[in-house]
This record gives sequence, structure tokens and C-alpha cells, in this order.
Amino acid sequence: MKITKSKPFKTFADPLGRNNPISIQSLGICSALAVTVQMKTAIVMGLSLTFVVAFSNLIISSMRNVIPRNIRMIVELSVIASLVILADEVLQAFFYDISKQLSVFVGLIITNCIVMGRAETFALGNPPGLSFLDGLGNGAGYGVILVTVAFIRELLGSGKLLGFQVIPQSFYNAGYENMGFMQLAPAAFIIIGLLVWLQKSITKE
Repeated sequence: MKITKSKPFKTFADPLGRNNPISIQSLGICSALAVTVQMKTAIVMGLSLTFVVAFSNLIISSMRNVIPRNIRMIVELSVIASLVILADEVLQAFFYDISKQLSVFVGLIITNCIVMGRAETFALGNPPGLSFLDGLGNGAGYGVILVTVAFIRELLGSGKLLGFQVIPQSFYNAGYENMGFMQLAPAAFIIIGLLVWLQKSITKE
């Protein structure tokens, strides 16, 4: 018996795997290169984008029948920019050190193709609940790739995870050295490329 996925489940789950915004659609690559040196910054960036894309989808979908078509992109940008400012203010108020490490990249969520893309292609044509799930799924799919890349880069580049030393000192005493290359943006690009190759090899697509 073939099991059919419900539309809400498919809407949320597809961006986590077979339609991932980074590894399949190649969106949001720039921030993925910049904020994945440490897992802390990758997690916070992933949560920030998830918040923005989920709630922008919800708000835009709720207003989709009253937004004049000729100014829809201005309305979308206004909603997205307001949510980005809110996320940035919360980070500066409660997570100032991480906010400083992320620098301008939280503010640049407004230019992230994932956010505007989901507003244009999904939220304007679907009900609010489904649009919110689509935003959550795409944000989570983006976050999964970021955290995976950051895990590899932080572990191999500094021997730490979430700032805690995980490679024993005895390894260093025996001659082990961290891979300084992992601290550079090209390393993230290579890891993302390997993840794309791995996913396409597994899914045969």
C-alpha cells in the first residue's frame, strides 16, 4: 500500500531534503559561506532566517487578497524588512556577542533570495497556515545545511564544537594540527559542493 503524504507535511518536509533551498535550489549561498566558521553563529543565523521567512509568509499570505498587484513587491519588502529589524534588535539586546560576530549578515536577510522567493512563489498563492509551514520548512532546510557546514568547519578548523574543545590535547601533543583552511570561506564552498553531490547521489536526481 502506497502511503501518500499530506499537503501540509509535504510542504514542510520537502525543503528539508529533496527541495532544500541551498543544496538543491542554490539559494542563500553567500551567508552560508560567511557565518559557518562556528556552530553558534550558524544556529543563530538559521533561526533568524527561519523566523523571518515563516512570519513573512504568514503575513503576506494573510494579506494576499488585498495587496495591489503593481505594488506587491514593495509590500513584501516592507514586511520582510520589519521582521529583519525585529530579529536584529532582539539579537543585539539578548545575544550581543553573537550579534557582533554575525555583523551585517542578519540585516542582509532582507536580500536573501529564499525569503523573497517564498513570498512571491508560495505565500501569494496559498493560505496562511500552509504558507507558514512552507516558511518553517525552508528556514529549517537552510539551517540544517548551515549547521552541518559549521560542524565540519569548527571541528576540523579549531578542534572545537560550540566553543568547547573536543579534540583532546594529547592529539596535539602527538603532532595533530588544526586545518586552518577550514576557517576560510572557500572551505565552506567546497563542503556545500560535497553535500550537493552526496544528496544527488543518494536521491539519484
